Amino acid sequence: MLSALHPLGKLVVCMIWIAAAVLIFDARFQIATIVIAALALIVLDRTSPVLVLALMIPFALFGFGFLTTSVLFRQESNFALRMAGESLLASPAFSAGITLFLRAIACGMVSALFALTTDPGAFVRTLMVHWRLSPQIGYSLFSAMQLVPDLAAEAQQIRLARAMKRGRPPRRFPGPFEMFRLVIPLLAFAIRRAGRAAIAMEARGLTPGAPRTVIAAPRFRRRDLAFIAIALTALVLCISWARSRG
Repeated sequence: MLSALHPLGKLVVCMIWIAAAVLIFDARFQIATIVIAALALIVLDRTSPVLVLALMIPFALFGFGFLTTSVLFRQESNFALRMAGESLLASPAFSAGITLFLRAIACGMVSALFALTTDPGAFVRTLMVHWRLSPQIGYSLFSAMQLVPDLAAEAQQIRLARAMKRGRPPRRFPGPFEMFRLVIPLLAFAIRRAGRAAIAMEARGLTPGAPRTVIAAPRFRRRDLAFIAIALTALVLCISWARSRG
């Protein structure tokens, strides 16, 4: 369901939620943001709960640095201590650290919600239509999106060819020396692809200011307006709940 929504509508909503998570220094609001983002992924987009929990790990590790800094090294700001002093937790330093820890997870989960439910190609086409993204930049992004998976496939083909030459199966994960040997062939492959992409872009006549038609660009629909209204209403309710509980 979320994947069918307009990318710009989701982008604006996610930016507003992230801004609110940054500005509102309240652990309750951060928890509500994490829960809503996780439920949206699991219920509306059919994302595996295991994947959602796995996505929280890097953001939790990043937020753990804020927690240790606040608790162990006492480097929190006066604003954080003043806001944390209003919390129900006994130690203002610990309260500030927990809030910063939850803020990192909340911002990360909102970002993950947008990234997992948005098609990159549709997002670039939308930027070209609605936000006047330069065609040169747009088609360069399209080329990069096609190049990245092709690089992985080319690297695997090179590893298989070298393994057949040695007469033994390749390792599941390449070692440091093998990765170093892959740099030159992959660089040559990327240069060839870049040359072909440049010729293709020149053939398309990507001159600045020329009229251009973008095919299959997403359009705003009623469901997008309903999503924006529901998301902003939920944001207001979460802010009110966090303030009333505080």
